[in-house]
Amino acid sequence: MHEPRRGQRPKSIYFAAVYSLLLRMLFLLPPEKAHHVTMALLKLALAMPLLSTFLRKRWKMRGEAVTLAGLQFPNAIGLAAGFDKDARYLDELEALGFGHVEVGTVTPKPQSGNPKPRLFRLVQDKALINRMGFNNGGMEAMAQRLEARKKGAMLVGINIGKNKDTPNEAAADDYLLCFRRLYALADYLVVNVSSPNTPGLRALQDKEPLTRLLQTLLDERQQFVAAGQASKPLLLKIAPDLSDTQLDEIAELSMETGIDGLVVNNTTLSREGLRTPKQEVDAIGAGGLSGAPLTQRAHTVLQYLRGRLPESFPIIGVGGIMTATDALQRRQSGARLVQLYTGFVYGGPDLVRAISTALAARRNA
Repeated sequence: MHEPRRGQRPKSIYFAAVYSLLLRMLFLLPPEKAHHVTMALLKLALAMPLLSTFLRKRWKMRGEAVTLAGLQFPNAIGLAAGFDKDARYLDELEALGFGHVEVGTVTPKPQSGNPKPRLFRLVQDKALINRMGFNNGGMEAMAQRLEARKKGAMLVGINIGKNKDTPNEAAADDYLLCFRRLYALADYLVVNVSSPNTPGLRALQDKEPLTRLLQTLLDERQQFVAAGQASKPLLLKIAPDLSDTQLDEIAELSMETGIDGLVVNNTTLSREGLRTPKQEVDAIGAGGLSGAPLTQRAHTVLQYLRGRLPESFPIIGVGGIMTATDALQRRQSGARLVQLYTGFVYGGPDLVRAISTALAARRNA
């Protein structure tokens, strides 16, 4: 048996071994099943006093507060939309050290999403392909959960979308319904027109329909403010597959409409550069790709937009953040906050801690 490294307590080594074994076992399950089992186990573990104390101490929220769009986030690390679609696990995710979680995408009416299987691992690439299709319990179920929750230090963003059977011509009505019902319960809201898994949704990224949609929501926000409510930041989440011309239009309308920031990026339709055999990838079929293959493109889009927007304009960096180094690069390239998804699936809560440690080291250097 190897001797513990200096300063490393034996119980930490045992925990790492148990955690590694558990992760391998979970990866034997289908991805969507593994997700639900993982969160059920976490909920159970945090209900056990001694284990809860150990886990909360190991993964406690660390980092320096970050201000974005007038909000103070307890640290720079968040969990991207898509992981906690229905705001079921906020207390558990706060215990893992996240400074914010973006819940959703939520739609006005509940919908089951696309047929299963719809989530796939590409382990050789440290990637996922998903075609979930905005499966969620609807805005009313989410609202009731958020109303019943005791608010903690972690901030909660709400990512809103349209139902699959709502035509694009009426899409603004769906976004407006979600916006009205969830406005008071959100710390910030995000407009999702960039998922590849709802037919026709990405057409809403074109400048004219997107400008109309954002202006509709901003006008509604003004009504809330006039009635005495606080002004909640409204952000836009974009796809990494946009051309430079489209990105220029996104930068222009961001300034013209007065939205409060961008979330850069969603999943990609690209399958370039994968190690997974093409036959296996083709058999999976349609869906958005996330994880390590997206790292460079997501960073490039962030850099491109950062160069075309005022330094003060907030950008949240997401997409292919698999290591602490990836997170540092996004921050150095102008992302005020970073969000994890696939990196969290493969790296677990220790990735959150590693990023916090790396950010602190850079700050103190």
